Amino acid sequence: MSQDTITAKAFADSWNNLPEGSVYSANQFIDWFEPLTKLDIEGKSVLELGCGNGSLLTHMTNWNPSKLHGVDLGDSVKSCKTNMEQMNFSNYEVIQGDLTTFEGSDLYDITYCIGVLHHLKEPYNGFQSVLNNTKSGGKFHCWVYAYEGNAVIRYIVDPIRKIASLLPWWANKFLIATPLSFIYFIYAHIIIGLHLKFAPLYEYSKWICQRGYLFFRHVAFDQLVTPQTVYIKKSTIEEWLSDKEKIVQGSTYIIFRNGNSWKFGGIKK
Repeated sequence: MSQDTITAKAFADSWNNLPEGSVYSANQFIDWFEPLTKLDIEGKSVLELGCGNGSLLTHMTNWNPSKLHGVDLGDSVKSCKTNMEQMNFSNYEVIQGDLTTFEGSDLYDITYCIGVLHHLKEPYNGFQSVLNNTKSGGKFHCWVYAYEGNAVIRYIVDPIRKIASLLPWWANKFLIATPLSFIYFIYAHIIIGLHLKFAPLYEYSKWICQRGYLFFRHVAFDQLVTPQTVYIKKSTIEEWLSDKEKIVQGSTYIIFRNGNSWKFGGIKK
């Protein structure tokens, strides 16, 4: 079993044990996709690589794409299909497969990959798949954990993750993620309430404090359940986007999000 398959199984244990529906709010969805907007999506063919339980796909239906496909390696496609069935949108397909090697029957106007590349054994291969599935003149968009701004996560949370990810999902969620997320929940509200802008994870805490404790726990479990995570430097993304054969130079963007992650994208050549 490949490392990516093991990772996909771990995430499926997380996604398939959540209530039906998206775990994200509409505002979070919009934030993740900026600078892309509904105007970029309407009437376009759209592919999500690494769709999980469909938490982003379900919101994407409200932007009226012409067709919407989601790909995921794990059994989370089961909960994804369940969630998509609840939407007033018919032209969609959920496919179980390896996103790094996926080849659709057609190329897509928009291809995106949110929160997945940093969990792959070879993140660059995942990024290449994003490009390879985007048609000429189409747009691509990704989001990854940043190396920058994540020292606390890299030096404190990541060592815990390497042990917690070996446990059964329920033990990880209720014995590890639950108490850790509660500690961070208190910390985040204190630093935001006191406006301690110098505190680690201040910008991220402003974002996540818009949601309740259960979302904190979901995020913590999502980080602790995976057997592999990398934190990607801006210089690495700049190198990826310098591909003159596949990417229209001058169309690209890199946005530092919440002080600890990168959004980036551009236009396929």
